[in-house]
Amino acid sequence: MPDKTLTLLGVHGLGDHRASDWKSRWSDAVRAAFPDVPELELDFQFVSYDDIFETIDISWLEAAKAFWKLAKSGASSIGRERGVLSDISDKIRWSAGYVVAWVEDEQFKAKARQRILEAVGDIKPDIILAHSLGSLVTYNAFSHEDSQKGSIETILGKADYITFGSQIGNAFVQGNLTNGRIQPLGVRNWRHLYNKYDDVFTEAIRLPDMPTFRQTDTPFDLDGIGDHAAESYLGHSETIENVWKPIALAAVTAPEPKARALVKTPAEPRKKVQKALLVGINDYPNPAQRLEGCINDVFTMSAVLQSCGVPPDAIRVCLDDRATTEGILSRLQWLVDDPRPGDELVFYYSGHGARVPEYGENFEPDHFVETLVPWDFDWTPERWIADDQIYNLYCQLPYETRLVMIFDCCHSGGIHRDGAARPRGIVPPDDIRHRELKWDQKAGMWVARDFARINPDFTKNTEVQVRYFGPEGATERLGRAAMLRMKQEKGAKSAFIAPYLPVIIEACGEDEFSYEYRHGATSHGAFTFSLDSILRRSKKISFEELIDAVRDQLQELGYAQRPTILGPEEILKYNVPWTAG
Repeated sequence: MPDKTLTLLGVHGLGDHRASDWKSRWSDAVRAAFPDVPELELDFQFVSYDDIFETIDISWLEAAKAFWKLAKSGASSIGRERGVLSDISDKIRWSAGYVVAWVEDEQFKAKARQRILEAVGDIKPDIILAHSLGSLVTYNAFSHEDSQKGSIETILGKADYITFGSQIGNAFVQGNLTNGRIQPLGVRNWRHLYNKYDDVFTEAIRLPDMPTFRQTDTPFDLDGIGDHAAESYLGHSETIENVWKPIALAAVTAPEPKARALVKTPAEPRKKVQKALLVGINDYPNPAQRLEGCINDVFTMSAVLQSCGVPPDAIRVCLDDRATTEGILSRLQWLVDDPRPGDELVFYYSGHGARVPEYGENFEPDHFVETLVPWDFDWTPERWIADDQIYNLYCQLPYETRLVMIFDCCHSGGIHRDGAARPRGIVPPDDIRHRELKWDQKAGMWVARDFARINPDFTKNTEVQVRYFGPEGATERLGRAAMLRMKQEKGAKSAFIAPYLPVIIEACGEDEFSYEYRHGATSHGAFTFSLDSILRRSKKISFEELIDAVRDQLQELGYAQRPTILGPEEILKYNVPWTAG
């Protein structure tokens, strides 16, 4: 006779489940994967919200636009590897339509939220299983103030929350559902199962400020959208080891009133960590694009950081043909691994930059993407380093963590001019450049397209708009998490509802060039050379004062580039921790 019953509440994902056998498939998958513990009995309960969604009428065009919103901002291979919408299955396209319709409709969210919270109150689950759209519905319910009313807060505080095949980390969903930052929840533990092969707009989740959150990678690659199947997540070997076994062990050994995190406990205090990733590329494959001072810049920055106390083994460099897209991204993951409040992290890049016109939801170019140019750059998303590739690494950092991004490059492109210093930006090929042009019949010439602003409601301050979205308000700029900033600027100033904002230092304005400088016979970036000289002779200087001083020195040297800085206002007034004067 079992001594204890664990009650599981299942919340389905996309599609109409009223005529399906999803309940038996889920329960069978969990029973097969769950450890055989005689003292435990599993009781499965389920909640459906299909009736709420049956009134949603989505046209083919709306579904197609929704697909682009999600595919553009997700880690899925879908949309990146396929060039035409007709290649995408109808099921995935309509799935996108329902996700976007729910995210953008407050009435639907309120109805679904009420359904979930009522089920939690009635069933009092020990474990909550939420798949796909069900994870969005439950996250919205559990992060809402209504979850703190009555007995709901107590019930959730004792429950393990398991999400899988989830779009919570998708940039479009984050920007519109979570105000750009996923919040810790009042559950006992949150376990997120992530499959990198799942094409239904899923994304990994990083939540360093929630000690009881843990992501478990559950890779499986099946035909079609089989890699989105709930049963494959629930029965995966990694789920068994990292979720079911710990839950079973805790259920039979830990006194229920003293339940604690099962796998990951609050981190012990430690000294602040200083880490730096320094990237420099001189030897691009195209001889016409090669630079001279970028490797010197990396060694210069490494020297000044070490002079200021950063340990040598905390600095990683990535140079020339090792600085591929994958090489840079993998090292960025090292840089932001296990971040804690007080840590100081530096990402420095010296090389070419570019600005690429990109297609949007209306199947025509409608915005620019600002990108670094890795060694294997080829003007495609698979071979560039844009914010779309890195926002998920920094947007959830603890607010007290200090991440500084320094870019000695430019994104304007430009032709090498005879007798002039060499700029660090490359010219797009004509087929790419054509995307940002249109034919003016009256003038008889090619002119720039009028791209729509990414978020016209974000700010009315022109200077702020340029810093976040470029002069036209239509550029996804590096480090800004533009795809997450769907609310007004006032929301971005609230530490509780905005994505993390690094300190971003750039060698020049968006429409300027970043130049190389020859110091005697040695080449450097003009910006990095000035930055280094000021850091070495300064004992105390704020971030704002540092950039002002660099700007003045560049002007004295005759360079028409004005370095810029963006970051939380209070942080920019702090003293730079890396001065050697």
